[in-house]
Amino acid sequence: MKKLAVFCGSSSGASSIYIEEAKKLGKELAKRNIALVYGGASVGVMGAVADSLLEEGGHVIGVMPTFLENREIAHKKLTELFIVDTMHERKAKMADLADGFIALPGGPGTLEEFFEIFTWAQLGLHQKPCGLLNINHYYDPLLALFDHMTKEQFLHEKYRHMALVSNDSKDLLDQFNTYEPPAVKTYSTNK
Repeated sequence: MKKLAVFCGSSSGASSIYIEEAKKLGKELAKRNIALVYGGASVGVMGAVADSLLEEGGHVIGVMPTFLENREIAHKKLTELFIVDTMHERKAKMADLADGFIALPGGPGTLEEFFEIFTWAQLGLHQKPCGLLNINHYYDPLLALFDHMTKEQFLHEKYRHMALVSNDSKDLLDQFNTYEPPAVKTYSTNK
């Protein structure tokens, strides 16, 4: 894996642990010589993961739509910064650049980005790993919902486990290295 997209909040969150763990992820990416692809902001969890990777001499690629350039405060020290027109272009560019995807804690935008890429994997549009860095048990309610979706047969078991999960960045990246995508989802009228 050469480039990893990280979806996360432009806010810092209620606990300092979110920033601390984002920094740990950045350092681990640098250690493994994996470039970061992210939303391009200098603030919040986004800024923390980018800053820590840059401090370690890593490669950081930001992708930001024009209308957010000032609002999210575009990072001025990135290796590369792509300015695009829309959020759709941002997500498409990040998906094209990345070899895998991790969601750190964030709000609805983070979830929307993760769910789109997770759905694309389920549909076979890519075979890249998708993971949740479950800092401070942030994603426990979402994981419970995944289990409920599976129980109620709206999410097939093999796709439920397509979302790799860990509270430790080293462990999650190790899971990415051994990830094998499930077969592509098909719909059949034969029962």
